[in-house]
Amino acid sequence: MAAEDRVPTRGVLRRPGLRLIDILVALALVGLLYGLLRVAPSLNAPFLPKTAPSTVSTDPANLPYYAVRSLRMFAALIASVLFTFVYSIAAARMRRAEKVLLPVLDILQSVPVLAFLSVTVTAFIALFPGSELGLECASVFAIFTSMAWNMTFAFYYSLVSQPRDLDEAARIMRLTKWQRFWKIDVPSGMIPLVWNGMMSFGGAWFFLAASETISVLNHQYALPGIGSYAAAATAKGDLGEMCLAIAVMIIMVIGVNFFFWRPMTAWAERFRVEDSEAAEKPRSLVLDVLRRSSLPELLGRLLHPVGHALDLLTRPFGLAEYPLERPAVRRRTGDVLFALVIGAIVLWGGWESFSYIQSTSGFGEFLNAFALGAATFGRVALLLVVATLVWVPVGVWIGMSPKITRYAQPVVQVLASFPANFLFPSRSPPSSPSASR
Repeated sequence: MAAEDRVPTRGVLRRPGLRLIDILVALALVGLLYGLLRVAPSLNAPFLPKTAPSTVSTDPANLPYYAVRSLRMFAALIASVLFTFVYSIAAARMRRAEKVLLPVLDILQSVPVLAFLSVTVTAFIALFPGSELGLECASVFAIFTSMAWNMTFAFYYSLVSQPRDLDEAARIMRLTKWQRFWKIDVPSGMIPLVWNGMMSFGGAWFFLAASETISVLNHQYALPGIGSYAAAATAKGDLGEMCLAIAVMIIMVIGVNFFFWRPMTAWAERFRVEDSEAAEKPRSLVLDVLRRSSLPELLGRLLHPVGHALDLLTRPFGLAEYPLERPAVRRRTGDVLFALVIGAIVLWGGWESFSYIQSTSGFGEFLNAFALGAATFGRVALLLVVATLVWVPVGVWIGMSPKITRYAQPVVQVLASFPANFLFPSRSPPSSPSASR
């Protein structure tokens, strides 16, 4: 054997065996799985609309359980990400569908969240008869409608603004549509998706109480959660319990930011392709721990066959070679047919709406509705002007100083995520239109 073969190779870093940090990460994963398994059976608890409780217990001992149940927001976040991927790809890759999908998305993001809740809660209860899972789905859907639209717009614009070099690379490497999605589309849109997801998640905290305390068909239903606890404490007028709910809410916001969003924003920096870098990159203690552990790499190896199987299953869908130029006659013919179909649908919808309004409230209500809408618009515009004059200089002052940013960013995140209706609660939960009839 040659002498050089007996000398250990230098510069090769070998991961040691089981370490303390691996044990800590493994215990955290086991604890998370155990908590999910303990909470899962309660999601399918028996539910009868006529005898269902209309409020939750305000015993402070239940607050940890309520806090865990309020993390149903992550189910809404997962649904929002899936919707974002499907809707954004369809709008970015289908030229004609884009002309319809974008206006529809703009309308959906303008519809109040409580409007979705009042329409869908009865359908979800009927979908899961005798089970509390129907209310859970209605609550998750309401939170989903407060997250999905902003994330979809962000990911869509990342797709349509991709550099041409990436498209050429996909063609040269003959990537399938699935491979292009995971290797090019998702990485190029990861930073705006994460940051807009964090903003949407922060805004969704506001609707927590409304999504957990639901009133429909002259009956009120309450799901276990910190939002329903705050609503029950408000109804009792117990200031101490309301302060406990606010304290737990602050802890939840800080915990979610520390254990989830801060690691995500720091991890997303790996996808930045600009020539210039930020003066101070986001850092996360949780991400540092995960990077030092060998468990994420082990899980990646275990899941590698699944990714390979998906590559094989999606090959029949073809390569990601979108036509660079289409024949003019074929394009115009398709545009005319598409315009005729959409025009027919719009005319039919307009006629049905005209008939419905004429047979119910009448068109005289439009003047009242426009007057109320103008008043709302005036309040929003005034608040936007005042907020811009006050907070833009504050944001510039924070952003220009890395030292101030380090201390101010956590405070700003908590203030941005904390639901204002916890500080100015209403004594009665919002009712749906069906309940007011």
